[in-house]
Amino acid sequence: MRVKYIGKETMHYLVKNNHIDLIPGKIYDVIEISKKSGMYRVVDESGEDYLYPTNFFEIVEE
Repeated sequence: MRVKYIGKETMHYLVKNNHIDLIPGKIYDVIEISKKSGMYRVVDESGEDYLYPTNFFEIVEE
């Protein structure tokens, strides 16, 4: 699955004290969908993979 980071400013408040290393409008590949939380695991701009809430993204390809 491929998703686009929406990049809304209000989303930054959902992850307190963490820097979101995603570029607004950029398309990312979803490595997995967490069975426990339902969040997307993507490789961000740091080069590491992290879980992010699904409402951070818009699906562009299933």
